[in-house]
Amino acid sequence: MISELFTMAVLVGIAHSGIRLATPYLFAALGETFAQRSGVLNLGVDGIMLMGAFSAFYVVFETGNLWLGILAAIVVGALFGLIMAVVSVTMQAEQGISGIGLYLFGLGLSSLLFKTLIGSVESVSGFPVLQIPFLSDIPIIGPIFFDHNILVYLAYLMVPISTFIINRTTLGLKIRAVGQNPEAADSLGVSVAGVRYFTLILGGAMAGVAGASLSIGLINVFQENMTNGLGFIAVALVYFGGWRPLGVLGGALLFSTVTATQLWIQVLGIGLPSDLAVMLPYILTIIALAFAVRQVRQPAALTKPYERGE
Repeated sequence: MISELFTMAVLVGIAHSGIRLATPYLFAALGETFAQRSGVLNLGVDGIMLMGAFSAFYVVFETGNLWLGILAAIVVGALFGLIMAVVSVTMQAEQGISGIGLYLFGLGLSSLLFKTLIGSVESVSGFPVLQIPFLSDIPIIGPIFFDHNILVYLAYLMVPISTFIINRTTLGLKIRAVGQNPEAADSLGVSVAGVRYFTLILGGAMAGVAGASLSIGLINVFQENMTNGLGFIAVALVYFGGWRPLGVLGGALLFSTVTATQLWIQVLGIGLPSDLAVMLPYILTIIALAFAVRQVRQPAALTKPYERGE
């Protein structure tokens, strides 16, 4: 019965799951926000996430050290971001095609490494739940917001940090200037290539952590193509959020809450076709994007290569 979906216990469960499931979207989309604000579209996010997920999982599988797994995901993600920077900034290849190539590379390499180094689906002990003292005891609010692992808290902490960096620091001013008018930024002594390299490497590192949040934070297993296109949703969330971290947060929560709802629909056995339930988050996201993108302006230099002296 559909009425089962509106009981207090289920609504709290949906909200709790929505907060938790937004974690990989936030890490990946916030990292992509920096890249796009500097003028580079990285469609390889999903491939980077897969490599980050595998790297973190494999290190934890071999060592049992969760933070070493996170470090591995950061390093691998940063390396993939560097590859994207070399191809799209230095070699000035078409950014969309470069990103798809990076995605396919990450997809294939993560699958190959998984088959070679692990061979079958295994599990690890991921990050434990970290209840915030006193706050987690608050009825309803406590279980929803203060009963998660540390990666969830870090993902949400990155929202105000990213907002501050973009809007209140010299680095953020340079990023915005390069993404809006690289010629003017260059004339003022700002290294356009340097800023874009930095944002792509940072975005890659955060996408790596996004993948790790799946494999050692939410699911605690690794399997081939486990992101299932999540990285492309993260790219779309940057557009949805108007290239603002707070907007990205809203989009991530919308998508994750709808995803959590369809999971609960299946768990409760409500009479809704399973295929339709799975499609629901994607349908609503497309609708939301169609309306949201009309209301905002993208960075003027987004996807446009820059060469000094033009």
